[in-house]
Amino acid sequence: MTALILRRLAQLPLILVTVYVVSAFLLWAKPGDPLSTGPKPPSPAARKAMELRYGMDKPAWVRFGLIYPRQLVVEGTLPSFQYMDWTVPEIIAMSFPVSFQLGLFSLILALLGGTGAGMVSAIRRNTWLDHLSLGIALIGISLPVFVIAEVGLMVLSVWWGVLPVGGWGRPSQLILPGVTLSLPFMAYMARLMRAAMLDVLDSDFIRTAKAKGLSGRVVVLKHAFKNSFLPILSFLGPAAAGIFTGSFVVEKIFNIPGLGTHFVNSVLNGDQTLALGVVLLYSTMLVVFNLLVDIGYAAVDPRIRVGEG
Repeated sequence: MTALILRRLAQLPLILVTVYVVSAFLLWAKPGDPLSTGPKPPSPAARKAMELRYGMDKPAWVRFGLIYPRQLVVEGTLPSFQYMDWTVPEIIAMSFPVSFQLGLFSLILALLGGTGAGMVSAIRRNTWLDHLSLGIALIGISLPVFVIAEVGLMVLSVWWGVLPVGGWGRPSQLILPGVTLSLPFMAYMARLMRAAMLDVLDSDFIRTAKAKGLSGRVVVLKHAFKNSFLPILSFLGPAAAGIFTGSFVVEKIFNIPGLGTHFVNSVLNGDQTLALGVVLLYSTMLVVFNLLVDIGYAAVDPRIRVGEG
C-alpha cells in the first residue's frame, strides 16, 4: 500500500504537467483577443499596460511555459484577466469552499441514496419497489443535468415555491442544486448496487450464513453489503470528480458563486490564467480521489492486493 501511494504521488507532477500543456495549447489556439473582451476595446496606453501585466509582450511559450507557472505555483501572484483586482489563487481560495460544500453534499446524497435504493431493489427483486427503483434510475441516467435543474426550478421554485430559485448562503439554497447534481450519480450507483447485491445474495457463503440461522438483516448488512459495495467504491473516484466538475453547469443555472461559475465565465471571456488555475486544481482532485479509492479497497476487503499485477 505504501508503494502504491508513493508511486501515485510521483505520477502526480507528470499528470499535472501534461494537463497544463494541453490546456495551455487549447487556450492559446482559442480565437479572440483576451485583452478585448469588455464592452469596448482598451485604449493604446491601457492595452500596453495590460500587455506588460499579463506578459502578452512576450512569446506564448515564455508566457505559458515560464511566467504563468511561476506566478501560479511559486509566487501565488498570477493575475486574472477578468477580475483585474484579484489573483487566481485568491479567486480559487474564495470560491472553492462553495463548490466543495455543494460537491460534498451531492456526493454524500448520491452515495446514501444510490446504495440504499440498490439494496432495497435487490432484496425486493421483481416487486413494485424494484420496478420503481429501476424506473427512477433510468430517468436519472437518461436526463441531462440542465434538464433536471430546469424542471426542479419550475416545479419546486416557481409553481410550488417551497425552495429558493438560486443564490447561496442559506441551507435551503443547497437542497435543489445538491439533489440536481447528485441524481444522475445516485441512479448509476443504485444500478451498480442492485447488480452486485443480486450476485452476492446468490453466493454459497450467503446460503451458508442463512443455514446457520443468522437473521436476514445480519446476512445483508454484515456479509452481503461489504462484498456488494466494491463496485460502488470503484465508481466513487470518477463520481467525485464528475460531481465536482459537473457543478460548473449547476452553479451557473442556480447562480451559485462557486468555482464553476468563475470557470465558465473565464472560458467565455478568454480569462486564460483563471481557466488554467481551475483546470490544474480539478486535475489534482481527480488523481487524489482515485488514490483514495484504491486505499479504500484495502480497507473494505484486505484480500485485495491493491497495486499488484
